[in-house]
Amino acid sequence: MSGSLGSVTALSRAAAEARRRDAELWPVLAWQPPGGELATRRSPAATLTVDEWQRMARQRLLDVLDEVFGDVGPGTPVHGLVVRGTPGLSLVEVADRDDDVLVVGAGRRGWRRAFSGRVARYCLSHARCPVLAVPPSPLEETLTAAHRRNSWHLPLDSRQLS
Repeated sequence: MSGSLGSVTALSRAAAEARRRDAELWPVLAWQPPGGELATRRSPAATLTVDEWQRMARQRLLDVLDEVFGDVGPGTPVHGLVVRGTPGLSLVEVADRDDDVLVVGAGRRGWRRAFSGRVARYCLSHARCPVLAVPPSPLEETLTAAHRRNSWHLPLDSRQLS
């Protein structure tokens, strides 16, 4: 639950799935300190920094939930969870019961897929419960193409964004 367009698409689908199953929604934001765990052990001030990163991760999760669901909520009980660790492993450890359903974004389509979707692939191969891999939103592909054209300084016709 990084707040990326792919994770927001997966969160929306997870909420719909939770409502359909009359289940609870457990959005998870997994985080690691910049530079990894080893970098935090080297610095004597790391404890203060780690606490701040943890606070920022919690706030990011709350912000994303608010952006996606607003005041209305997802229509099912929500239990947001912030976990310190790698995303794939953290998700698999949280969704550890047979009756859980793990919902993840499937990553990008096309030739860039080889470099994306690592979390989804990890979850699909290691989860003990069913995994629903949600394909990217068509909007994500359109925005990626527009960004690519912009970064290459190519002309962009706004009619292509519809």
